[in-house]
Amino acid sequence: MSQEPLRVPRRVVVVGHGMVGARLADELARRDADGALDVTVLGAEPYEPYNRVLLSDVVAGRTDVAAISLPAADDGRALVRRGTAAVAVDRDARVVLADDGGRHPYDDLVLATGAAARLPDVPGLGTDPGALPAGVHALRTLDDAREIVAATVNAPRAVVVGGGVLGVEVALGLAGRGLSTTLVHGAGAPMDRQLDDEAGAVLRAALEAAGVVVRTGVRPREVLVVGGRAVGVRLAGAVRDAVRDPGETLGAGLVVLACGTAPETTLARRAGLAVDRGVVVGPDLASVTDPRVFAVGDCAQPPEGSRGLVAEGWDQARRLAEALVAVAAEPRPAPAAAEAREHLRLPSDGAGPSMAVRLGTLLSSRAPGAAAGPAAVDTRGTDVVKVKAGPLSVVAMGRCGSGRATAPGERVVRLGDPAAGRYVEAVVAGGVLVGATCVGDARVAADLTAAYTRRTPVPADPAFLLLTPVAPAVAPASSPEHMPDDATVCRCNGVTKHDVAACVAEGDTTADDVVRATRATTGCGSCRDAVCGLVDWLVAARQVAGEVHSSV
Repeated sequence: MSQEPLRVPRRVVVVGHGMVGARLADELARRDADGALDVTVLGAEPYEPYNRVLLSDVVAGRTDVAAISLPAADDGRALVRRGTAAVAVDRDARVVLADDGGRHPYDDLVLATGAAARLPDVPGLGTDPGALPAGVHALRTLDDAREIVAATVNAPRAVVVGGGVLGVEVALGLAGRGLSTTLVHGAGAPMDRQLDDEAGAVLRAALEAAGVVVRTGVRPREVLVVGGRAVGVRLAGAVRDAVRDPGETLGAGLVVLACGTAPETTLARRAGLAVDRGVVVGPDLASVTDPRVFAVGDCAQPPEGSRGLVAEGWDQARRLAEALVAVAAEPRPAPAAAEAREHLRLPSDGAGPSMAVRLGTLLSSRAPGAAAGPAAVDTRGTDVVKVKAGPLSVVAMGRCGSGRATAPGERVVRLGDPAAGRYVEAVVAGGVLVGATCVGDARVAADLTAAYTRRTPVPADPAFLLLTPVAPAVAPASSPEHMPDDATVCRCNGVTKHDVAACVAEGDTTADDVVRATRATTGCGSCRDAVCGLVDWLVAARQVAGEVHSSV
């Protein structure tokens, strides 16, 4: 009688337990039903994984710290070592060395080390994010958020340096807490990477209406520190006749730095991997230096580039999990080093693409005008930028921003309504929406986002995309009964009403149960009320149906 050969699990070590590292561990566990993988996750922070996207909501007081935790991956399916940082990688021996002296051998190593806060090069700050003066904070971690919230108690004035998405969210959050808040941004308008000048002007007006003083076109010249504590920020003045004026001085006991991020590549550099801005990887997310080492999330530099959005990292985690599980399930021996990428076939190789490059969701199918060629991986749908700032609605996606040049075949329509605090732009090509910007109109923003991610055909006159219906609408339903099964209730994770209903049918009776099963609400968090309401309705409907059935 022949016996099957003993199968040794393939060892996967994930360095980083943030949003992308934790998602990768979860994706691996969901796919590895046969136990073909032995997964170890090293996380430098001592906490359960949490939603870093919602830290600005914590600062604003809209979300409690306990509400931003993510589903843990260490329920027996992966070994998670919290508070354990990787300090070196021995690629010859295929071992990761940790700061506690531990050695973690691997067959496949995944770097999900994220990014570090970028500090402006100005006097008063130094160069070490861990040694900033008291009262100065960069919002990247849960500890940062807690320290900022604590500082708001005794700091009546705040300065936020950096007017990107995070800076806008933090400035609005601090103003909402009653602090006199000034937002300092070097460009001519906030969020200039996503918004053109007209849209930026509408956003600026909305910020000022919310109590935020906006200083654009200027940069900090110095952070003023007295006795080891920040007391203000001096702005760079204009140069006239070769003489620079002293510039404006802003008094503040709280300074928040939102100046962007830099990929955390220290470990990769020490290991001798190719690093540019991030860890250089191919379409299969494997390092161009070592096919046994992969990188995902903010630390990775794939051929299609990176926008630093968590949806991109999640998409990479899903793709890589599919590839690693597929390799582990293969009965043949592991390929030699020269053949290490054979399982990551591309369409040009004469066979169908492998699971590593075949993207299975609507977020990752190729869009009109997308880069062509076998090395191109289209990530359209993972690039939707949404400001989380209470009633203020700002959404941008795809082809947007002041630096965009209109491409052949594109049609651009705009609605500028500064008096109403509204600006909408839609970019159409090939009969579908390829980019949009929407400030001040949440309903239109939701419609544009759905059209962009689903690739629904646009109207013959795309101007209709800019407006909500003006005819009297049918009275809204009093329950989700008439909601289509394929209606998306959590855009960040692609969760539909059908997915939620399936969980309830299988016995999940609380929103937390559904979150664990589907990951709904773990992205931007804006869908939580809708998901909770849908779960409550579905559970109540099943209870009523059960009572009716038992009485018949």
